[in-house]
Amino acid sequence: MATRKTSIVTLAVVLVLVVLVSTQVTIFVVPPIGAVPEGRTLIISRLNRGDFIDSADAMCERIQGGVNLLCRGMVLGAVGKNAVVFIRLPYSESLYLISTGGKVYDR
Repeated sequence: MATRKTSIVTLAVVLVLVVLVSTQVTIFVVPPIGAVPEGRTLIISRLNRGDFIDSADAMCERIQGGVNLLCRGMVLGAVGKNAVVFIRLPYSESLYLISTGGKVYDR
């Protein structure tokens, strides 16, 4: 009986942690572009308009209905200025595609 209670408590704690993390951080994908030719995946503090898995291209699409270099630069600048970067990881094409709903924009 104690094992069942422990399992339920552990599951509840894990679920609370997952919800807290998914509402407080963003997995932000920077595709390979001129300034960052190898691309990056960043774990950052959540921004106002950010999704759990996001990218500059996805944010530009949501905010202005399209992607261009000016918007990308503004979003990347805002992320650099306003977000806390917790972890820097290699670029992930899969996460990028999740952020954009499967769309790929000119790089």
